[in-house]
Amino acid sequence: MDHSTTELKGRVALVTGAASGLGRATAVALAEAGAHVALADINAAGSEETRTLVTGAGGSADVLSLDVTDDDSRQRTVAALFDRHGDAFDILVNVAGIDRPGYITDIDLADYRRVQAVNCEGPIFLTSEFMKRVQHLPEGRTADVVHIVSLSALTSGSGAIAYNGSKAGFLNATRCIQRELREKAVRQPDGSERPFPCRVQALIPAAMDTPMMEQWGIPSHLMMPPSAVAEMVRTLLLLHPSAFVPEMQIVPRLEPNFPR
Repeated sequence: MDHSTTELKGRVALVTGAASGLGRATAVALAEAGAHVALADINAAGSEETRTLVTGAGGSADVLSLDVTDDDSRQRTVAALFDRHGDAFDILVNVAGIDRPGYITDIDLADYRRVQAVNCEGPIFLTSEFMKRVQHLPEGRTADVVHIVSLSALTSGSGAIAYNGSKAGFLNATRCIQRELREKAVRQPDGSERPFPCRVQALIPAAMDTPMMEQWGIPSHLMMPPSAVAEMVRTLLLLHPSAFVPEMQIVPRLEPNFPR
């Protein structure tokens, strides 16, 4: 893909989990494509490092403190971006995710609930806040949501109850949202109806070489670099607005010996 493309110019994208890993790579990729990126994370220092990378690549970005598990934080973030950028804020990429290993005999309840809150509940309700605003986009405009799920939503393994369960729930919730958007119409002031002006696409990556994966001990050469997956996020956003990809899997060329 031509990294000099500016087909996202004039659009504002909120990327969660932007302080590291895939969130950081996605922010850089979207900025290279011309988008202004809102870097959202609870790790302010990491987000500032991402902003340096974005501006170094010729892009622009804001740093926002966002706890995806907190409803007030979600509402404030979405409201602030619409107040600042108006209808130009029309992209949401839900990347933020955590992993807390645990077997059924020793799984920690607090860890389990935290994983569910970050990986499933948080992005669902952030998407809800976003949808409430973009349903009023002018005729001819289409907003975009990309959900980063995980191949773990489709697999099972030892010690991964919290993570795999949260991603499976997130994937099925995404499918429900997609169905609702296909069925839901928006009533116009003149009484006519038009399709809901937003599409939601799910990207399902396998193992990536990110800080979250260090606990599993997989050699780096058997995982994808986050930049490879970030390019696919950009590809989904650049699809013609009349089409969408419900789910896309992306995996390493070599099969890692996954410890799950």
